[in-house]
Amino acid sequence: MNTEALDWVHGALSAARFDRYRTAADGDAEVALRLYQWNIELSEAFYGPLHWLEVSLRNALNERLRRRFGRDDWWAVAPLRSNGQRKVAHAKYKIKRKEVVEPTADDIVAELTFGFWVSLLSRSNDRDFWIPALHLAFPHYSGPRDQLHHDLIRMLDLRNRIMHHEPIFDGDLTTHRERIFRLLGYLSPQVVAQVRQHDRGPEVLTRWGGAGGTGHAGRS
Repeated sequence: MNTEALDWVHGALSAARFDRYRTAADGDAEVALRLYQWNIELSEAFYGPLHWLEVSLRNALNERLRRRFGRDDWWAVAPLRSNGQRKVAHAKYKIKRKEVVEPTADDIVAELTFGFWVSLLSRSNDRDFWIPALHLAFPHYSGPRDQLHHDLIRMLDLRNRIMHHEPIFDGDLTTHRERIFRLLGYLSPQVVAQVRQHDRGPEVLTRWGGAGGTGHAGRS
């Protein structure tokens, strides 16, 4: 890649951002740019399954808590920790900024972050949420809560990296993909079947090896 083209890449991506890829490509800027594009394609491939996981988890937990507390706005009476209360308040604030005059419970549920829902499965919430209600949201899971929470934390991190356009190419992508489908299976085998119909993961994961890559496909 000539100097002019490299200047263009630095202008678009910033040198600091692109250097992560150049390092992975042993200093070859042309390979690094292909690696950057592959990272985008990987992010696209993971977005769909992660979308299903986030929405399915949110709705499963919300339904169980709605039943537990006997009202759609269960957060108004549930013993949320201070961090959870702040996230609910922030969701309401974001809705208000959209000039929604009378937000519904569904509006707030949709605005709450993936991190909020995952946090409900932490150890500190065992007594108030997991034991009386949330274990029922995973009809196909019989393991310990902490392993489930650990796996979801990993998916939260992957989701955030993708949404903030960060590198994921150097992670254990095959393990990430298996974890997503395993978690979806705990919630609903029917959702797993739906997601697999449109899953581009296997195709994209194997593409780099044929593009003159850096060997990262072997780690995926």
